[in-house]
Amino acid sequence: MDDLKQQSSGIALAEHLGEKGWTYIKTVVDTAHDPFLVLDKNMCVCAANKAYYDFFQVKPKDTENKFVRELGSGEWNIAALETLLETIIPNNSFFSGFEVDREFPIVGRKVVLLTGRRIYKVSETSAKFPPIILLAMVDITQMTVIAGELAEHVAQLEKNITERTDKLETDVTQLKKDIGNLR
Repeated sequence: MDDLKQQSSGIALAEHLGEKGWTYIKTVVDTAHDPFLVLDKNMCVCAANKAYYDFFQVKPKDTENKFVRELGSGEWNIAALETLLETIIPNNSFFSGFEVDREFPIVGRKVVLLTGRRIYKVSETSAKFPPIILLAMVDITQMTVIAGELAEHVAQLEKNITERTDKLETDVTQLKKDIGNLR
């Protein structure tokens, strides 16, 4: 497996792409506000952007040249995610909206939506430009928390309305009886 890592490392990819091509990719990825990983065809991390390192509070040495499933303490070891990633290059496909809800070291519980897509250069052969996968992440943790709180409030409101409606119906029934007794 170490041989595979050596073959798929960001250094090997940079050598293959040439310094100019690799610098271009790294520059584009680093300008993004959302966390990104650049993966090779073996799902090994070639690079991550500053947003990724800041978001998960990790260092490049703990991320680069590691397989996605090895990141952190195993939070990324998700069979369904690996299956999605493995299909991108051979099928020239992509995925969007894959939700990961995990407890991460240091930063705690995070909910992120993932999009995986192949980066390729049209008109270049794969020998000149090897397949690379961009794994983009959008943090929806706060949105998920707010949605949960909103659902709780709606459930409480529905319960209160049901209780008040039942009490009103009981009061109306009693009032009808009292009026009927007066006649």
